Order: sequence, then C-alpha cells, then structure tokens
Amino acid sequence: MGYYPIFVEMKDKPCLVVGGGEIGLQKVRGLLAADARVTVVSPELHVTLADWLAKGRISHLPREYQSDDAAGFDVVMVATDDRTANARVREESRALGAWVNAADDPENCDFILPSVVRRGPITIGISTGGGSPAMARRVREELDAYFTDDFEPLAELLAEVRAELKERGVLLQIPQATWQASIDGPLRALLAQRRWGQAKALLLSRLGAPILPEEQPSSAPVTEPVTLPGSAR
Repeated sequence: MGYYPIFVEMKDKPCLVVGGGEIGLQKVRGLLAADARVTVVSPELHVTLADWLAKGRISHLPREYQSDDAAGFDVVMVATDDRTANARVREESRALGAWVNAADDPENCDFILPSVVRRGPITIGISTGGGSPAMARRVREELDAYFTDDFEPLAELLAEVRAELKERGVLLQIPQATWQASIDGPLRALLAQRRWGQAKALLLSRLGAPILPEEQPSSAPVTEPVTLPGSAR
C-alpha cells in the first residue's frame, strides 16, 4: 500500500464512529483532540463515552449500524473486530464520499492512524504502514521520553515570534539556519525557568529583529550562558 503522510484539518468536521467499546473510545478520544464533531453509533457505550455524551461532547445513535448512516459525515471510523462488517461499512461510506478507517484492518481502510506524540502544538505521527503497531508504539514511547517540559513552550514561543515577524513583513529575510542556531540551551533554559519575556527578547535579538517597546522584558535579555536545571555547572 502506498501511504502518503498528511495532517488533516479536523476542526468541526462531522465524524462517525461505529462501535462504542474500548476501541471506539480510542477513536473518539483522538477525534475530540482534533476538535472534530463526533457521533457514535452503537447499542451500548463505554462508561467514558457515556460521560462525554452526558456532557455534550459527542452525539449518539443508540442502535446497530445501518445503511446510509455515513451520509453527511466526512470520516467514518469502524471500531469492531468483524471484517465482514468493516468491508460493508467501507463500501457504503466510500459510496457516500466519506473516508474510512477500520481498526486493525488495513485492507478496509482508506487511511491508517499513526501512533501519536503530542506536546502542545507539536504533533508527531509514527507509522509502520500497518505492519507492526508494536514497533510504532515503541518509537512513540521513546519519543515521549525524549521531549522535555520545555519543548511545548519553545514551540509556542517560536510560533508567536514567527507570526509577529510575518506581520511586520520581515519573516522571509531571516534564513532558516538562523532560526536553528537560535534554538539553543540558553533559550530553552529561560523557558524551563518560565522567563518568557527574556526568552522572547533573546530570540528576537538572535534573529536580528528589532524588539518593540511592548516586547521589552522586565529585565535585560540574557546574553550569558544559562545552565539548564540539573546540568553540570
């Protein structure tokens, strides 16, 4: 199979999950994390799904899947272990223009789901093409351990500064190599210490961008090396 890795905007997209058990819960959790609008069709619901239903986070069709249930949905996720049923849902959903994913059944999938690592705005997908979910999980666990607590604020700071420089019309003047060189220990140490203003001023200075009056930190930008907590001095 030829898989092309993409990230799809799912905010407010209508998605149907067929099955309300443990696998269905996993599918719904991932969709809600992407701000999708989720409907579950299943006679019964996992206790967590029932709680989300009571809180208005999902919708529910309390019955077995029926033909044409996929009408009006962009994505259908099948959370059953019945491959015959999976094939039926896929055929009917594709006829209605929906993309289909069937749990642990690549032959009945239009797309497969990677193992995911999330750190704020950072999302990393790991896939083995459906060949070894255990390997994908192992890589995810190792990446999960790799990302320290400063990665999330670092990503948020870089996104904020990039947006501001784009608005000023100077973003394209800054080489990518300069951005890479700016993401070093002292900058990350400031973020680990929650010194956001100083970190932002330091980043702007290293990018060669002027610091506007409202961006001035409470104290001067740190230019001397800063030691990360727990590192050798």
